[in-house]
Amino acid sequence: MTFGARMLKTGVAVTLALYAGALLGLSSPVIAGIAAIFAMQPTIYRSWRYLIDQLQTNTLGAILAMLGGMVFSNEPIAVGLVCILVIMICLQLKMGDTIGITLVTVVSVMEASGQWDFALNRFLLSLIGIFSAFIINIALFPPKPKVQFEQQVRQTFDRLSLLLRTAVSDEIKESVFRADKRELEDTIAQLTDKYKLMEEDQKKIKAPKFSDHRQLVVYKQMLRTLRKGFEVLDAVEQHYFQASRTPELNREFDEHLEKLTKFHEHIMLKFDDKLKPGYSETLKFENENDEFLRRMLDRYAAERTGVLRLSIVSAEMYEYGHQLERLNRLADHSAAGAGD
Repeated sequence: MTFGARMLKTGVAVTLALYAGALLGLSSPVIAGIAAIFAMQPTIYRSWRYLIDQLQTNTLGAILAMLGGMVFSNEPIAVGLVCILVIMICLQLKMGDTIGITLVTVVSVMEASGQWDFALNRFLLSLIGIFSAFIINIALFPPKPKVQFEQQVRQTFDRLSLLLRTAVSDEIKESVFRADKRELEDTIAQLTDKYKLMEEDQKKIKAPKFSDHRQLVVYKQMLRTLRKGFEVLDAVEQHYFQASRTPELNREFDEHLEKLTKFHEHIMLKFDDKLKPGYSETLKFENENDEFLRRMLDRYAAERTGVLRLSIVSAEMYEYGHQLERLNRLADHSAAGAGD
């Protein structure tokens, strides 16, 4: 497990909440610490949205808990019923993410059994925890999903390129290949989550900049291309080695995988602005990708037997190349836009 900024921020937010509760003379400041743990969010927008939602649901929960405590005291069955009611209201308001802290507020307020000062103490502690998490999230290492996404894309491609270059040649140990492939799959899943966060942030902005929208399109294609590269690995593992092959066929597949990987590297260098002006392999690659599939189809049509597995691998490789071509066009457009 890697020590990250969110771990540090959660610890600092809990510390701040506990100190704030103690300085204000509120009893049981641990409630503020618990609220801070729940309230830490992965993006600034989510932190702000969470703060607003929590103010609403916590206030509502505290009022219902206070009324429940006055009518039913702090009987366990009464606490459970009020919790169920609050959960239903939160879900109806489409504020399911706020349920955790709201229920902490409900249970702690109902413990007061109608004592207003005690109930107010518990309510304020929850708010202190929420505000502490919000303040720390925007003040200490504020989330930068775009920077994190770009860094992780490059790291993921490095792992993908190693596996692609050794997949057909069968140079890498099978146990190592499978372990690295699982890690690659997990990393792509994490990238998908980060992309969804960025997409969510942009959708909530009333008038996002065109450049931000274009950047999101680029990120989406980067992610799609990595997925297609992973699907090539999956096809190789599931079908390639189970099919009958000649040394010449092995060489053709190995060489084309090398071309795919090299072209992907070429595109990533474009995004990093590390290529010389006018240098391009685009047309050459597109022709080679089409020619590879055509050559394989001709071979399969002639042999007719034992080619189904290899045709699946060929199709996945061609689709990976097609997605690379789309990513390359976006890279060219991005470079042209930067030059304007």
